[in-house]
Amino acid sequence: MARDEASIEREIQSKGLNAPRLTPAHIDDQIVCGDYYRFPGTTVTVCRLGLRNGFSVIGESAAASPENFDEEIGRKIAYDNARNKIWALEGYLLRSKLAANEVGCNSPS
Repeated sequence: MARDEASIEREIQSKGLNAPRLTPAHIDDQIVCGDYYRFPGTTVTVCRLGLRNGFSVIGESAAASPENFDEEIGRKIAYDNARNKIWALEGYLLRSKLAANEVGCNSPS
């Protein structure tokens, strides 16, 4: 089971790892709205998160067995899946900003 973000954040801070990085709060600050849609007659739930810059990310969930479907749980999973995509996008953006400030043979080509 994955460790939760709060415990990871506490560990990062306790170790004094303070170079530029993303935080859960930064990711949450990018989200300005969210919409959900459940496809009728299915267990498929989609979450669209609108971001501060106007971009949207999509997360989805589906139960293999209709008997196990719970719309609230489906929404939570779809939201988490969409939010996880923001980490990758923001990570790329941060790395690009850091690379722009690097000079020398260690900078990405």
